[in-house]
Amino acid sequence: MAHQGPKPRIEPCPKRIRVLFHGKYIVDTLNAKLVWEHAYYPSYYFPVSDLSPTYLRETQAATGEEGVKIYDLVVGDRHAKAAVKEFTGKGSGTEDLAGLLKVAFSVADAWLEEDEQIYVHPKDPYKRVDVLQSSRHVRVEINGVEVANTHKPRLLFETLLRVRTYIPLTDVRVDLLRPSDTTTQCPYKGVANYYNVELPNGEVHRDVVWYYRTAQPECGQITGFLAFYDEKVDVWVDGVKQQ
Repeated sequence: MAHQGPKPRIEPCPKRIRVLFHGKYIVDTLNAKLVWEHAYYPSYYFPVSDLSPTYLRETQAATGEEGVKIYDLVVGDRHAKAAVKEFTGKGSGTEDLAGLLKVAFSVADAWLEEDEQIYVHPKDPYKRVDVLQSSRHVRVEINGVEVANTHKPRLLFETLLRVRTYIPLTDVRVDLLRPSDTTTQCPYKGVANYYNVELPNGEVHRDVVWYYRTAQPECGQITGFLAFYDEKVDVWVDGVKQQ
């Protein structure tokens, strides 16, 4: 995070936030802040007093950020290098962050909002995800080979992002799908698994299809449906080719 531009947006969070690391809740607070370091999603910041100094070991790791102290996170025999940033408020654009610290999301074993675990990053309270059943006619081709054709898509609308089309498995050329080892995570949808597509001529297109075995509750309607990476395939909706 570099604070060379506008100051980050900061808002109080009304939720109880806990951070689990090596069997300890190193943070358990009602005083968390949501901080937008960029436009896409917020991060959690905490008052310095919410993380015991017994879990911190100051390091000389360089950040290139003025007014930032860096600490290793240490619990028992486990440590995460440069996992905690403390903001002193002395750097340009960081004045409003003075007295706050940030724990790198990926180093913790779990993050909880109240008693619900969250994944990847905090959800943005100003964004939403809607899944709507549709009767649009959607066809998908890869290099001239039709790989999906449906009148029963489910459309996923996510604020500021491209609409994604989820297609029933029965409307997809499953004989062309090859399991991939790739997985990705989304805080709104859950863990996605992927397929490669192998065309009849032997040509393989990697990770152009994904699906959620068990989607998060707010997106439960897409569980088991398949989405194609529209930017890498050809898609027609009601006869109109999509750009």
